[in-house]
Amino acid sequence: MTELVKVEGLVKHFPIKAGIISRVVGQVRAVDGLDFTVRKGEVLGLVGESGCGKTTAGRTIMNIYPPTSGRVLFEDVDISKLEGQAMKRMRKEMQMIFQDPYGSLNPRMPVGELIAEGLVVHGIGSSSEREKAVREMVEMVGLSPYHIRRYPHEFSGGQRQRIGIARALALRPKFVIADEPVSALDVSIQSQILNLLKDLQGEFGLTYLFIAHNLSVVKHISDRVGVMYLGKLVELTDKKSLYEDPRHPYTKALLSAVPIADPELKRERVPIKGDIPSPINPPAGCRFHTRCPYVQDLCRTVEPEWTNIKGDREHVVACHFRDGLPGTGQ
Repeated sequence: MTELVKVEGLVKHFPIKAGIISRVVGQVRAVDGLDFTVRKGEVLGLVGESGCGKTTAGRTIMNIYPPTSGRVLFEDVDISKLEGQAMKRMRKEMQMIFQDPYGSLNPRMPVGELIAEGLVVHGIGSSSEREKAVREMVEMVGLSPYHIRRYPHEFSGGQRQRIGIARALALRPKFVIADEPVSALDVSIQSQILNLLKDLQGEFGLTYLFIAHNLSVVKHISDRVGVMYLGKLVELTDKKSLYEDPRHPYTKALLSAVPIADPELKRERVPIKGDIPSPINPPAGCRFHTRCPYVQDLCRTVEPEWTNIKGDREHVVACHFRDGLPGTGQ
């Protein structure tokens, strides 16, 4: 499968400033070295608990945040070095659906203008052609034509997210980053939005990077899944392998916490204690060692390599004991 997006050594640090002259006294290491690809036509899920850096990763890939180092290749073009008009042209190919469907919409603009805004900025079509395109997008996302004249505050959360999706897809992009697009919605609405995203993927031939903290949601929509912890990926593989044969303790812990619909079915819980460490001063060695129930001395001092354990079938893990702890069944 063709690689559409390639992320190489991506790092994003935010400086911490103090004093009258605002000198830099530290760095928030939000994203600290990511390497992965997004293949054309697939949905790559990116999961992890709050504070792991997944949203920052998405915005850095989009070049909303300029990377501290590393690069992002879109169809072999390094977009992390693009500026001005060159980046503006690239925006037609890459769009983002934001987590907060209300905060991302201008409350002073009617829905029709919000959806058409990208078309206007990029000078696409005449006024009548843009109106037609907006009507088509509104109907595609499950809204009615009369909604075009209404304002964001007149809609429910699910309807606002549909508007955000329509706005992102109006330019017919090839690549869409969906940043927790259903986490702010009622559970009954989440499945509708997920099904809509899948339908639109088939309609437009889209490629998604789907960011979420809910593993059940990611399982529903993704082809491959990457698990992120404290600015780094700890495991990346196809959906089936991740859910049936997780190798990193953090992945195992996340999966063991997913509710099961069958009350008779028991699942062994993998306990993790404490909170995620501060990205200002991450632990040495394996970053998960402060919370890992299987921690060994090696984990505290040596950072594990990012290793493919299945050859042709990609299953990449950053854990010293990815094949199990010596002398245990783990």
